[in-house]
Amino acid sequence: MDFTARQLRAFLLVAQHRSFTRASETLLVTPSGLSVLIRELESQIGFRLFDRTTRSVSLTRYGQRLVPLIRRNLRELDSALSQLGQTAHAAGLSISVGAPPLVAANILPQVIREFGELRPEIRVRIFDAHLATIAKAIQAGKLDLGIGIFKNAVDLRRIRMFRFSFVLIRPGANAAPAQTATWSAAGSENLISLPRQGPVQRAIDKQLKNVNRKAEMRIVVNSLDMQIAMVEAGQGAAIIPSFGLPVCRSRNVSASRLVNPTVTMDFHEIRNRGRKLPVAVEEFSNFLRAHIEKWAGRVGVV
Repeated sequence: MDFTARQLRAFLLVAQHRSFTRASETLLVTPSGLSVLIRELESQIGFRLFDRTTRSVSLTRYGQRLVPLIRRNLRELDSALSQLGQTAHAAGLSISVGAPPLVAANILPQVIREFGELRPEIRVRIFDAHLATIAKAIQAGKLDLGIGIFKNAVDLRRIRMFRFSFVLIRPGANAAPAQTATWSAAGSENLISLPRQGPVQRAIDKQLKNVNRKAEMRIVVNSLDMQIAMVEAGQGAAIIPSFGLPVCRSRNVSASRLVNPTVTMDFHEIRNRGRKLPVAVEEFSNFLRAHIEKWAGRVGVV
């Protein structure tokens, strides 16, 4: 049997009001339309639910037995739909963002705080990890957005957020270094680098090779934060992306923009190309892009 919730609600309203006219007004249908719903229901179950005269409407004994059963089932259905709706609404107001550690620790918290002042009902979660891990989480649908330096992938939509250049950092914030340095000069430093397989380090190594940097042993660390800390500790110099400058300003290091040539890379937002995201994600994405554009211009990322 193929009942509809509308038929069952029509039955309960007629049983409650003992009137097709009053029940039709509550259900917002015409009396004739309500009669059709009841006739269809009676036809499907195979027996009459109401005894009708020109003056009265009363439940048959079978109709009386159905009232509590249908009322209970509709109440359970309404409760389940309400709970599912609340769950879906909550999911739509929860955003997950993946970012590399330096960005997750030094850029996103301020963005989330300011966004929360505008939309306090939206919860934003940060997932800090390496770029490959973030990309896999986006592909698997475990994260809504990822920000960082990502390669193109068939199942990922990649959007440029800003373009950054590179700076050379050395120990000593009070050393008053030149505002710019050449790649050739950087090549003569004892450099602290990131792992060679990362996109930032690959771009740096390519440029160092162009200025005949020798491939001698160097200190390798796993994060930009660690690079900056090692430079501050006097263990060498480092070439870092310019979006690390805000961190440098709170550390005892000096920074010089690298020129001859000026090398740039793009910083992206990525999302799963085949996944429809809640409207709240789009709101946060737009806010994040505006914030980063303003921040990038203020700190001189390019």
